[in-house]
Amino acid sequence: FVTHISKFKTVAVTGGSSVASIPAYIDKENDASNLLFVAARGGGGQYIGLQANVIAASFAEACGGSYSPFYYPESLSAEAHEAFRKEPSVLKMIDLYDEVDCVLHGIGDAQTMANLRGSDAEERHMLNEEGAKGEAFGYYFDRTGKVVHRLRTVGIRPEQLKRVPLPIAIAGGRSKAEAILSYMATAPKQTVLVTDEGAANEMVNLLTQ
Repeated sequence: FVTHISKFKTVAVTGGSSVASIPAYIDKENDASNLLFVAARGGGGQYIGLQANVIAASFAEACGGSYSPFYYPESLSAEAHEAFRKEPSVLKMIDLYDEVDCVLHGIGDAQTMANLRGSDAEERHMLNEEGAKGEAFGYYFDRTGKVVHRLRTVGIRPEQLKRVPLPIAIAGGRSKAEAILSYMATAPKQTVLVTDEGAANEMVNLLTQ
């Protein structure tokens, strides 16, 4: 893993259990001290161990590199969001996203992610009505890959992701099949999907129905 990404300079990582599981398996004998790990999306919520900032620090420790945290309050009002996104630290991170060479990100089931984030009944109902199946980077996607909802936060934007040389999507398990298909329907063409047999078999079943 480190051998493949050590040629890059800046790696962005998202939160989630799949991405969080990787640092423990990184061979610490590889020298990747040149790598800077950053959170792909600002945030701060209940499940601190699965947040992008913590995971970025874990990658940096495992690789011998460095990391840059990005704390951005969730559940801001529209007015507070507009004010906060003009802060120097936020503007600095937005600029840094233009320099990202590699992105490691998960793909979540839409309703599961909404529940984890404590979304109210109205938002969960809206996601269901809009046919949301998958989530990544704070965006919710329907079966065709169309964005049907997005969180009020700051992170890597779709146009920036399209310019990243190596986006790696990581998701597995039979229950994630629909979510994976929804995201991959319009994912950047250079995206590499890392999944498992359970998800792969179920995706084949869904695609051949």
